Amino acid sequence: MSPLDPRLFGEAPARDARFRVGERWDELDNLPAEHPLHQLEFLHRQMNEEVNGLEIAARNLTDFPDADWELRLAIARQCWDEARHIELFRAAFERSGGRVGQFAVMNFQYRIAARIDTLLGRLTVQNRSFEAAGLDAIHDSIGKAQASEPELAELLDTQLADELQHVRYANEWVRRLVERGGARATFELVRAVAQADAALRQVAGDAGVRYPIADQLRREAGFSDAEIETVKALPGR
Repeated sequence: MSPLDPRLFGEAPARDARFRVGERWDELDNLPAEHPLHQLEFLHRQMNEEVNGLEIAARNLTDFPDADWELRLAIARQCWDEARHIELFRAAFERSGGRVGQFAVMNFQYRIAARIDTLLGRLTVQNRSFEAAGLDAIHDSIGKAQASEPELAELLDTQLADELQHVRYANEWVRRLVERGGARATFELVRAVAQADAALRQVAGDAGVRYPIADQLRREAGFSDAEIETVKALPGR
């Protein structure tokens, strides 16, 4: 299989020797729901995705030191949130008998974001796209966990409250930056989305998991009804 296109992916984040890192979706373990280790794999994968979230937010602070102070403060708060999530998921994973590195991980979010060269583009792709999709996934997972796994449901509810704010501040700032930058900013946004879409096709193809759109959560995160309907109309929905 050919390597990922370096025009679409940045460098990989550092991982120690415990981790098996795949580049594409089909290189993960992808245990079916009925497998006895399915939930354990979910917790391990989620832990690593939260590490990705922290790494991307930290890179945004270091790569764009001249961004508005209010925006940098929101990004720094996101770093704190993601760090807490990592510890929560690791604790839940290890309480369940897991060993860090037990399952393969993938760092596609970080690599896609690292290749986008504007803060506007990264906020659009990471926060307004990847994390917004995370709202749908977490909402769906809470519903499934409430009856049989109340501790997991509580953990996910804590995560959801923070992720909602990450999407909300990005929505606010993307709009402000587009208004400030005009046509050039709009072009940056469109270019970042197109670049991320092309990268996702290389990573997942048609294998990505899609969840029902959580309309009310997306409204609370700052999406308009028109934007929500646009997401629902995307292929595969």
